[in-house]
This record gives sequence, C-alpha cells and structure tokens, in this order.
Amino acid sequence: MKQKRQERTKIIRRTDSVQTRTGTPMRRQPEGCLRFCGIQEQAEERADMEQQKTKLKNPRIVALLAFFSCALWGSAFSAVKTGYALFGIRTDAWADQLTFGGIRFALAGMMALAFGSIRAKKLLIPNRRSLKKICIISLFQTVLQYFCYYIGLAHTTGVKASVLVGINVFTAILIASLLLRIEKLTVRSIIGCTVGFLGIILINLDGLTGGLRFQLIGDGLILLCTVASGFSSAFMKKLSGGEDPVLLSGWQFLLGGIVLAVIGLLGGGQIGTYTVPAVSVLLYLAFVSAAAYSVWAMLLKYNPVSKVAVYGFMNPVCGVVISAIVLHESGVLSASFLIALVLVCAGIIIVNRCPKAKVPPADS
Repeated sequence: MKQKRQERTKIIRRTDSVQTRTGTPMRRQPEGCLRFCGIQEQAEERADMEQQKTKLKNPRIVALLAFFSCALWGSAFSAVKTGYALFGIRTDAWADQLTFGGIRFALAGMMALAFGSIRAKKLLIPNRRSLKKICIISLFQTVLQYFCYYIGLAHTTGVKASVLVGINVFTAILIASLLLRIEKLTVRSIIGCTVGFLGIILINLDGLTGGLRFQLIGDGLILLCTVASGFSSAFMKKLSGGEDPVLLSGWQFLLGGIVLAVIGLLGGGQIGTYTVPAVSVLLYLAFVSAAAYSVWAMLLKYNPVSKVAVYGFMNPVCGVVISAIVLHESGVLSASFLIALVLVCAGIIIVNRCPKAKVPPADS
C-alpha cells in the first residue's frame, strides 16, 4: 500500500513539473468552487447596482447632477459661437453647421465609450438587442433633433428658438405619460412646467418685442426639434432598463454624429482651417455632450422623466450667465432675469416636491 501511494505521488509531481514547463494550468479548481465564485461576483455586481440606484434616486444628488449637466449645456451656447468664429462658419450655413455638429457628436461618442470602458474595465460593445435601442435613441436624440435645430435656426431668430426649445420639457413629459405610458401625468407636473416655462419666456422677453409670427420652415423645424428631444428622453427612460446608460449614450452619439456629418458633407458643408484654439473648442464641445448626456441618461434610468426633464429649464439660465461672463454680454443679468430664475427654480421645486403622506385617523 505504501509503495502504491509513493508511486502515485511521484506521478503527480511529474505531471505538475511538466505542466509548469509547458505553461499549462497547474490544476483546475473544483467545479463547485467556480460556480460559487461566479455567483459571488454576480451578487457583488447586483449590490453595486443597487447602491448606485439608491444614490441616483436621492433628490439632492439628482439636483446636483442635473445642474452639472445643465451648466455644461449652458456653456455650449457661448462655446458654439466661439467655435463658429474660429472655424469660419456662418450662422446661416446649415450644411457647415451639420458637418461641425457631426464631428462634435462623433468625438463625444468616442469620449463616452472610452470613459465607460475604463470604468467597466472592458470594452463597451453593444449586442444585437442593445444595437436596436441605440439606433432608436440616436435617431431622435442626435439625428432628427439637431438636423431640425440647425436648419430651423438658420431661418428664425435665436430668441424665438430659445423659447420654442423650452417646450421640450412639456413634450418629454407628455410623451412619457400619454404615448409610452411609463409614468402618470400629474397636475403637479403640469403646474411646475408651466411656471418654469414662464421663466424661459421672461428671459427672452426683450427679444420677443417684435412679435411671435410663426414661420413654418424656421419655427416649425424648431418645434420638431423639441418633439424629437422629448421622444429621446422618454425612450432613454424606457429602453435603458438592463442596459448601461453610458454604452447607449456613447454609441448613439457616435452613430448619430457620423450620420449628421455625412448629411452635412452631401449638402456642401465644409470646415475652415483647423487651428489649435479651434480644435480645443471642438474637443470641449465634444466633452460637454459626452459628460452631460451620459449623466442625464443615468438620471433618466432611475428617476421619472418629469422629475429629470424639468431641470432642462436651467439650460438657458446657465447659458445666459456663462455668456455674460465668457462673451462679456452686458445687460443680460437684469431684474427680469432674476425673476425668471426664481420662476424656473419654483417650477423645479413644484415638480420634485414629494406629496405629504396622508396620516390615517387614529382608532377610537
């Protein structure tokens, strides 16, 4: 018996030495251990997701992240003006603007995917199911929204466009509640959005003194832009279940940016000289889109559309403040602006304030 045991030990040692020299695995872990390790990893991933969900549903964190996105989007107003000047793009050259926007959004997609891959420690490659969702979101968020916006803006005033774009908060809530039926339409949401929209009108009141005469090509396309934006927010909420919002955001930007650039080039669009300042502004705008929309997508995944979309009223407010600082546009920070800011904040509070729980009567 001892001799047999000694022979078995020698055989095992020889096998191990051969495996060491050939580089093959020494010994396989028992199947039960591997299964347990896999279950443990899945449990840790689920725990991390639940922790992230809890954080992103916290009203204070939602407000902070939403304001972060709005501040970035607000800075884009002045950055786009600077970029047009540096690249020699006229405000009425829609094909040049589409080409510029397409390059910007394609770069934004690359940035978002690079960040998401580093965070996930793996490449964010969509599967067949995710690819369908990406195409739907990209169609509304990037292609239709900005195609209509750039062409419409070339045929209307910037002030009227700012007021009309503010309607996208209403469209997002109405589409989510009435068409897709992913949340209920409440009186609180309608009142809050109305108060916030009054603030948007007040900000642009000086530019509306000439009247609100509706122009089909200009104003009509801007309205279609707001509808596309509303569908984008609602679809991101509906389709992000079980998906990484950064993956959806990055790939939809990359796909939509390529489509916009191709449309712009086919329309005769071209970009001027690439200088260091011009490229720097373009990269900053790409970062704005990548960071702001990725954060916005994460908020939409874990919160009702109405509670997130209403923060969109802060975009023009942040845009006015940043433009006054960066572009030295004097006279914009007036008393009417402060009143408008109060109305926008009041609208956000009305929508996001939780109703008081009803206390049941005490038993007699």
